[in-house]
Amino acid sequence: WKFTDGTDVTANSFVDAWNYAVANAQLGAYFFEPIKGYAEEGVEELEGLEVIDDKTFKVTMNNPTADFPQRLGYSAFSPLPEVAFEDMDAFGENPVGNGPYMLEEWNHNSNALLVPNPDYAGDNAAQNDGLDIIFYPSQDAAYADLLSGNLDVLDQIPDSAFSVYESDLGDRAVNQPSAVFQSFTIGENLEHFGGEEGVLRRQALSHAINREEITETIFQNTRTPASDFTSPVVAGFSEDVPGNEVLEYDPEKAKELWAQADEMNEWSSPEFAIAYNSDGGHQAWVDAAANSIKNTLEIEAIGAPYPDFKSLRDEVTNRTIETAFRTGWQADYPGMGNFLAAMYGTGAGSNDGDYSNPDFDAKIREADAADSPEEAAERFKEAQTILFEDLPAIPLWYSNVTAGYSENVDNVVFGWDSVPIFTDITKN
Repeated sequence: WKFTDGTDVTANSFVDAWNYAVANAQLGAYFFEPIKGYAEEGVEELEGLEVIDDKTFKVTMNNPTADFPQRLGYSAFSPLPEVAFEDMDAFGENPVGNGPYMLEEWNHNSNALLVPNPDYAGDNAAQNDGLDIIFYPSQDAAYADLLSGNLDVLDQIPDSAFSVYESDLGDRAVNQPSAVFQSFTIGENLEHFGGEEGVLRRQALSHAINREEITETIFQNTRTPASDFTSPVVAGFSEDVPGNEVLEYDPEKAKELWAQADEMNEWSSPEFAIAYNSDGGHQAWVDAAANSIKNTLEIEAIGAPYPDFKSLRDEVTNRTIETAFRTGWQADYPGMGNFLAAMYGTGAGSNDGDYSNPDFDAKIREADAADSPEEAAERFKEAQTILFEDLPAIPLWYSNVTAGYSENVDNVVFGWDSVPIFTDITKN
């Protein structure tokens, strides 16, 4: 294999790139955490990476990691050519890769022209003459071009067209689950939500939310009600995780569970609030969920808007937030562990509710030590059963890919990561 600058892809192309990410604390560095030597502060080279020859390198892990082959598909693990390390900023302006396309022209904020890589040696060779990636100032403008035939593929339909795009496009409309999970989290430190009382109240809140109605009326069926804590597009997904009946809309069950919690410690909070960032288009569903809770449990339930994503995340990260808050996860790679361990493992970086259950942690370790992805999936399923008992987050729905394409192209398919498989697209 060769990079598009003509240089060879070697074992060092991977090892040097991975070491660079860790040594320079790049945002993707945490993906290398399982590799031996990562935990050492100020490390320049990971102990667990050893170049054997030009086409072979050895990776030694800190712990068994069954889904490591899945992780390798993520962009953090891509190789880099030698020219990248000469001037990383300059390389970012003129990137060189080893994939099916190569960059021919990049006009910032306007478009990027990609052409087939003549030296590409893989199985995903381009079935077209290249791609013109256009950067639109608004989704509405892109949708107008799609309808007029001036755009071939649009990967995100604007909210304003949710109610009409499927009739506008017919069988060229795309609406399918993606690797995005949405929820809201109630911190372990909030009054009334610790211990057994907290478990009962979380279960009551879950039963009080009509997910089917919200995804139909608010999202025009561009969301799919959740049945687990992962995503339908990842291997090992199951709709039949024991305990997931807690996601069913059941007002009577919700009232019963809330009353049981009141017998332990009568509800004394003036309101139950769900915080969200106003710049993310969340108000409608938060208000709908709050109204469902209010009407079912007869408590004051409201949305708590923050002006922007940063304002909300600052309070969540600093643990100063005093309400429930919206949460979610978009997969980095198509593995169940990426949804579960990162969100709910004790001390995990994205465990915003500070959930901790030794039994859950043990199941995650068992999954990581499994002999195969199939065995790991069973352990992850058992781990989710524990989550459904404790509900560290209230699962809501999976975000769908809402997209479309013109009459000028065929073979338009969206992958697990919500991105079109560009190499397969052909012109009519």
